[in-house]
Amino acid sequence: MKKMLSVLSVAVAASMFSAGASQAADLLGVYRDAIGYDAQFASAKAALVAGREKLPQGRAGLLPTIGFSASTAWNDYDTTTRTTPTAEFLRKYNSNGWSVNLSQPLFRWQNWASYKQSELAVAQAEMQYGLAKQDLIVRVAQAYFDVLLAQESLASAQAQKTAIGEQLASAKRNFEVGTATITDTHEAQARYDLTTAQEIAADNDLQVKRQTLGTIIGREPEALKSLRHGLEIGRPQPDDIFKWVESAEQGSLAVQLGQASLEIATREIDKQRAGHYPTLDLVASRGRSSATSSTLTTGSGSDSDATTIGLQLAIPIFAGGTTMSRDREAVALHDKASADLDNARRTAALAARQAYLGVTSGLAQVKALEQALVSSQSALDSNKLGYEVGVRINIDVLNAQQQLYSTRRDLAKARLDTLAAQLKLKAAAGTLGEDDVAAVNVLLE
Repeated sequence: MKKMLSVLSVAVAASMFSAGASQAADLLGVYRDAIGYDAQFASAKAALVAGREKLPQGRAGLLPTIGFSASTAWNDYDTTTRTTPTAEFLRKYNSNGWSVNLSQPLFRWQNWASYKQSELAVAQAEMQYGLAKQDLIVRVAQAYFDVLLAQESLASAQAQKTAIGEQLASAKRNFEVGTATITDTHEAQARYDLTTAQEIAADNDLQVKRQTLGTIIGREPEALKSLRHGLEIGRPQPDDIFKWVESAEQGSLAVQLGQASLEIATREIDKQRAGHYPTLDLVASRGRSSATSSTLTTGSGSDSDATTIGLQLAIPIFAGGTTMSRDREAVALHDKASADLDNARRTAALAARQAYLGVTSGLAQVKALEQALVSSQSALDSNKLGYEVGVRINIDVLNAQQQLYSTRRDLAKARLDTLAAQLKLKAAAGTLGEDDVAAVNVLLE
């Protein structure tokens, strides 16, 4: 009977574990949830839709404009002469008319510059959307990793509390039998109380990190998949900081945005200088007017049709200095865009350097902490054995326990920071995408 109950308990526990694992969310799933919920990304999508409308607006300046107008009016005239004898004339009539007007620009250089600007504005909107997508990946990954680290910190605090509790119980027993002093008990009790406070703080931090992730994806996930134990994180490819810096200076979306802004500013100079150029339009109109009139004795009416077609030339002479002022303004804004582009390149290069060093130093930290974890476990085992035989005191065991769990937490943080740095490195180079999220996702349990 006991054997059957034991088998049943194992089966129930296994089913609960598998159910929890099936409900655990991974990084790729969380990222896809964020795409449909995150407010910042939704704003970027709306901005992209609006930005694409710049092209038809710019093209409209090169296409003809057609207008239709119509009118009707009732006219009532009463005229009295001042001659002798006086005479009075009454005239009442209705007038109607309509016209269709067409204007086709033949030479308007400012319209052509506006059209080229609209093409660049659409490209700029696409880049801004791509930048928002990369930012979403980084934010989601960072929020996900923050939750994992908070979970590890809480688990470490709980495990340390359990271990210290066992040490506290051992110190109390040894004191009762007279093989240890009350100092050992007080030290263990103080460390236990401190760990309890750390556990409370770690639990609160976990709740905050989960809520932060929830604001991005619209819900708090039941559970998150953690990193696999003993995973190997590869070095960045290419493994050359100068190549990453070069890629960032050329391929960063922020740099591409700066280049588009500079080109738009160049076109703006052409546009404003075109205010000095003449304009030539093809104009055409077709209209009809009619009037029906009556006097005291007679009635009459008339109808007329008119069609005109021709060229219309306009030469600007003086506009109060507005055109020249706008020209100088455009030149100054071009200089600003050029400086902004230089700043974007330098910022992208710095971000690439920082992210690359974050990856390489993170990998070195992971390797060192992995060895430190083994050493810390050996030190704890040795201190426990020494305490049992009387060559180590209780504080030595407590310190060894704290070192072990601190090393375990630091190792988890180093791994997560390294993965985050890898994503930031690719974002700096402008190549970060969903494939990179999937690559990190396979490292989860």
